[in-house]
Amino acid sequence: MTQELLETVRGLRIGRPLVVAIDGPSGSGKSSVSKEVARRLRIAYLDTGAMYRALTWHCVNSNIDLDDAAAVEQAARDLVLDLSTSPQEEYVRVNGVDVTDAIREPAISSAVSAVATTLGARTELIRRQRDLIDKHHRRMVVEGRDITTVVAPGAEVRMLLTASEEARLRRRGIQLGGTQNAEELAAQVTHRDAKDSTVVNFTQAADGVVTLDSSDLDFEQTVDAALVIVTKVLNRD
Repeated sequence: MTQELLETVRGLRIGRPLVVAIDGPSGSGKSSVSKEVARRLRIAYLDTGAMYRALTWHCVNSNIDLDDAAAVEQAARDLVLDLSTSPQEEYVRVNGVDVTDAIREPAISSAVSAVATTLGARTELIRRQRDLIDKHHRRMVVEGRDITTVVAPGAEVRMLLTASEEARLRRRGIQLGGTQNAEELAAQVTHRDAKDSTVVNFTQAADGVVTLDSSDLDFEQTVDAALVIVTKVLNRD
């Protein structure tokens, strides 16, 4: 990042709302990129996917039938969840138990779509996500699958971060530290996307949403490109 761009983004909308909504499919790099964008903008960060994973962990740990929509919805309302909204640290706690690593385990990854596609549970988590945005005075980078269209359609900046399937599989494999084989990766990335897409569209940009294709970009280039989009969109207002 050039010093000029760095100085520009740090001075964006000081004391005013700045919600940057970022959607994208699995393995597009949205979590790592969104967190770094938040860090450089010096605003809060919310990983909504971690919320769905935490609820999934809670349901599995409590022996709740994931096919029982009413039970999953009730679990969402009862969930005692504490997660970091700082780009400088990462933690997720359910009922006081640290599940930061546990929610990334293959068993949770394979089950999370069942929870994410339960509409009542989704409604409850969306309510919590909006509350967190307001709690941080609407100065937050929020990433997920329905942020630009459902959670924060009025965000100052809305972005769809995408990448080729090959790039997404490679990145998710690196993110998981090589703990899953090619078949497990494909199931987590492409199969989960297919199931989640039955309740929300995160593969095509809605009107007013800027698309960033990171297939041929490394991490630093993608972060810079995202910050350029933020700057350009805000400068249009």
